[in-house]
Amino acid sequence: MLRFIILSALVLICQVATAETVQVKYHGIVSLDAFACEDVKESGDVSRICYDKAERYMVIRLKTAYYHYCEIDAATVQGLQRASSKRQFFEVRIRGSGGDGPFDCRTRPIPKKYRQ
Repeated sequence: MLRFIILSALVLICQVATAETVQVKYHGIVSLDAFACEDVKESGDVSRICYDKAERYMVIRLKTAYYHYCEIDAATVQGLQRASSKRQFFEVRIRGSGGDGPFDCRTRPIPKKYRQ
């Protein structure tokens, strides 16, 4: 029994130790534990899309930097994932002109668990 408890504790410690975090521009460190992430295998600026459906929160890697978007619905994220030009979809439907699109975390609340 003691061996099982020790083994379980070690597994838990290893899982915590390997939690992935990313530096989100203009925000800080975000743990990706609750996100479903997809690496993008096409040429272009969008190279990774991570989405926390429960919090309606997306983190996206453009070139080498991560950015975040708040109160973004699952249908919009699915549209981005399926788009033939992810950069064009992102620019028109998510980022918007001037960078103040409908999911901008400067005008929408960041989920509590991701606030710094």
